[in-house]
Amino acid sequence: MPEGTPQRGPLKRIGLAEVYNPSMRPTLRPGDHLVVTYGAAVRPGDIVVLRHPFQHDLLIVKRAVERRPGGWWVRGDNPLVHNDSREFGAVPDDLVVARAWLRLRPARGAAHSPVAVARWAFSAVRPVTGPLRPRPPAVRADAPAVSD
Repeated sequence: MPEGTPQRGPLKRIGLAEVYNPSMRPTLRPGDHLVVTYGAAVRPGDIVVLRHPFQHDLLIVKRAVERRPGGWWVRGDNPLVHNDSREFGAVPDDLVVARAWLRLRPARGAAHSPVAVARWAFSAVRPVTGPLRPRPPAVRADAPAVSD
């Protein structure tokens, strides 16, 4: 799964991980890169890199859903892929390697037009930390005022 590239010195806790399969679609696609922090505290909703509980040499990327006895319950965002806690249960803390905080999406093919380059630039880098929250409802300017 992802390959970590830890840094030296004060940035030694920062690294890169690459996504190789579709278990986190639509949030992450195969080929996306994640900027991760090794040993960071995990909260529900965070995307994490962890060692597979049955194959410790395999690193996987999942979303930490909730804290349970025995560790973190993790799920992929893709409902069609079940290689997550539904298959292997809660993941012990010592198997959680890093927390992702930024997604880098490489450009697909050769983008020749300025519009295509601008689209890629605005969609390529996205933060991935914290739970996904719905947007607050928009207030319309022509809505009637509420009086007491």
